[in-house]
Amino acid sequence: MTHRICPNCDGHASAAITLGGRDHHGHLRTITAQCPACHGTGTARTRSTREGARA
Repeated sequence: MTHRICPNCDGHASAAITLGGRDHHGHLRTITAQCPACHGTGTARTRSTREGARA
């Protein structure tokens, strides 16, 4: 089964964002932001999975 790429993030589900400046060790301070639509997986669910079973 092939997974569809998330249309909101185009498969780039996570990004490292700098907070500006460096810590006392000289390391760049970053946080990780994830795509809210796919929750960081980079793939989109198929319509039948999202809607659930129908009678």
